[in-house]
Amino acid sequence: MKARTLLVLVLLANLSFAFAQDESNPPATGKKRGQKRGRGRQLKQRPSDTPVLLGNVPVVKGEDDLTIFIDSYKGVNEFESNYNVVPGKKGQCTFGGITMFNNAVWSPKPCVTCLCSNGNIACDEMKCLPLSCPIRVKPAGECCPICSDIEPNDPSVLESVPPKSQEEIEQLLQQEEEELQEEEEERLRKRDEQRKRRRKEKKQLQEERQKQLFEERRREEEEIRSRMEEEEEKQREEEERRKEEDKVRRKQEEEEGEKRQQQKESRQEEERKREAERRILEREQRERERIMEEEEDEEAEEKEVEQEEDDFLRGDVFRMPNNLPIPPPPSPPPPPPAAPEGIPPLPPGCVISDITLSCSNAKLTSIPPLVDPHLKRLNLEGNSITTIPAAAFNGIPNLEWIDLGKNKITSAGIDPQAFTNLKRLTRLYMDANMLAQIPQALPPTLEELKINENVLQIIDEDNFQDLNNLVTLELEGNILSEGTVNPSAFKPLTSLSYLRLGRNHFRTVPQGLPELLEELYLENNLIEEISEAAFNNSRKLNIISLRHNKLDESRLAPQAWINHENLESIDLSHNQLFHVPSFLPKSLLHLVLVGNPIERIPGFVFAHWSLGLSTMEPGIEYLYLSFNKLSNDGIDPVSFFGAFHSLIELFLDHNELTAVPLGINEMKSLRFLRLNDNKIRNFEEHSICDAFNTDDSKIVALRLENNYIDTRKISHTAFSCVRSYSSVVLKPQKIK
Repeated sequence: MKARTLLVLVLLANLSFAFAQDESNPPATGKKRGQKRGRGRQLKQRPSDTPVLLGNVPVVKGEDDLTIFIDSYKGVNEFESNYNVVPGKKGQCTFGGITMFNNAVWSPKPCVTCLCSNGNIACDEMKCLPLSCPIRVKPAGECCPICSDIEPNDPSVLESVPPKSQEEIEQLLQQEEEELQEEEEERLRKRDEQRKRRRKEKKQLQEERQKQLFEERRREEEEIRSRMEEEEEKQREEEERRKEEDKVRRKQEEEEGEKRQQQKESRQEEERKREAERRILEREQRERERIMEEEEDEEAEEKEVEQEEDDFLRGDVFRMPNNLPIPPPPSPPPPPPAAPEGIPPLPPGCVISDITLSCSNAKLTSIPPLVDPHLKRLNLEGNSITTIPAAAFNGIPNLEWIDLGKNKITSAGIDPQAFTNLKRLTRLYMDANMLAQIPQALPPTLEELKINENVLQIIDEDNFQDLNNLVTLELEGNILSEGTVNPSAFKPLTSLSYLRLGRNHFRTVPQGLPELLEELYLENNLIEEISEAAFNNSRKLNIISLRHNKLDESRLAPQAWINHENLESIDLSHNQLFHVPSFLPKSLLHLVLVGNPIERIPGFVFAHWSLGLSTMEPGIEYLYLSFNKLSNDGIDPVSFFGAFHSLIELFLDHNELTAVPLGINEMKSLRFLRLNDNKIRNFEEHSICDAFNTDDSKIVALRLENNYIDTRKISHTAFSCVRSYSSVVLKPQKIK
């Protein structure tokens, strides 16, 4: 035990001597300038007693001789060990077979110092600072290399070099400080020069920028001035156009006033003629009455003369003398003016002119008795007539036109033989009555029949029997449906070309439509579906109106009308379509889709697919898409393919467009374009006029008001192809 204690004391003495020798050794001479800068500053900043940061700390268990580097010590700001303690009695450590006391310090190898702490061994290894010099040597007795200016041939040379004194080290540090100060002054001078150069360049850039801003402001002022001049010119043109329109309107009003005056004069002339005819008739009647009175007077005088002669011949005693005055008989009151011979007098409120008798709004409750074989037109509109007897028209058998509208006639009030004797009747109007059925036994000469605004509930198979000359049939505003109309009801109407069935209760197109039908109006119904066979029997159809129904594109059969060669006009306004329907007929010229929730125009929808792709012939000319939900995303570049050379009118107003749709500038025949009341903000220069097309556009009316267009930013060439700037309406816009 004593031997171990002596050995520990010897080791402690050696360690103390080694530490003293390390502190007394000055830095080596011959170091490079770079090392002077780095290490010199370190020597100046850190005194000899300043601790140095350590690296990883190894831990050695006493008995097992195992060395472990504790990760928790990595990067910890520990200081250089300076242990010099007296060994204690407890917490001993064993290292290399030697027992160390608690707090004992020893160096098992150069640059490593160990400590016994409570039975655990903690060792510190001195870390070397990184050097940037090209030549590095490690002097004897030191742990870290240093920089050198001399390339050593033999390491032993370094050991013979005497160390520098403290004065030499201070001189070197002073030189280094002077060099550093000179370098700092040079750096400051260069930085000042760079700052001056930057300020000069910045000033030049500012001057150039000011010049550019001045030029830009001058150009903007010129552009604003030119735009203002253009606006003033446009305003002058607009005022001139308005003046011209006012002149035209005043002229039209004057012409209309002249027409109304002429019509008034013509009516007055007709009234004068009728009054003159009435007066002539009255004069003729009075003349006939006067002649009859004169004849009666002559007969009475002759009788008196004969009586006097008889008395004179008989020689009566009581004969009155001839010289006595005879009192005249009392004159009867003048009779009321009578109609011509054989014609009953006209009811109050009726007017006759030539072949027409008008008793409209005359408060009649029945058809007046009339006798006039020459009468051809009878107007009894707006009365309170309830019945039509069998002999109602016997005195006027040559009637060709009868208007019984706005009365109170019922089906039960019409005699089955009421119209039998009218062999020349071609037009019969019975609108706004109370008919529940079609009148019976209508004459076969009838060409036009109107029974609108009644209460028709059913059409039987024989209601139109023998009406093979009927051309126009109007049954709007009734209670008809596909279930109450017999499919064979229209079969006798072999000449029918015009049929109106609007404002009824149809959910599908009625069956059995006439073969020669050209115009069909089914608006304001409840139609939800168009089947493939809906119009198969009517191959001559030219106009179909289905506005104000409940149609959507999924319920339109593709073959419903695609093969109709004469169909030119389709009206699908105010339905439930979300995109423009496909499979349109080749002959289509006029398509109305106003008031739908349409969001998309499919590509090639106006081109016809049959044997490959060929455009519609002759091509659609009138397309109305107002009051929909169209946006620019819903219009493809090929949406109008097939219509670029045919469209004359295109209405896209009251939608959700933010720019002029593609393809407008390619429409060669367009005359009327409406884009007002959208959300257009971006107005491209060539959106209306194609820069590659030198021909003038045919547009005569272009409306762009009520958008978000900044008119000051519109290019002066935007409307260069329009014939007249006065035909372009840009104001008002929704921005100030």
